[in-house]
Amino acid sequence: MEIDADMRRKIAVSLAAAASFVVLLVVVGSRYTTDPTPEEAGGVVLQEPGGIVVVGLFGLFVLGMAGVGLYLDRVEE
Repeated sequence: MEIDADMRRKIAVSLAAAASFVVLLVVVGSRYTTDPTPEEAGGVVLQEPGGIVVVGLFGLFVLGMAGVGLYLDRVEE
């Protein structure tokens, strides 16, 4: 099965957008986590500002993927 150039471009742009989202989540996780106190069960704890940043990243991801979709639709024509 061959994939034409247009489909390869769509796959590459979509994967790049999703990979950048994952990288940003890792950066936020590494900057906004702390070790748990003895009273807290579990592993590392995401601080409150980090949670706000993660919510912002989700919104940015949705808007970014919408922009990628518009870009790919316009380039196709």
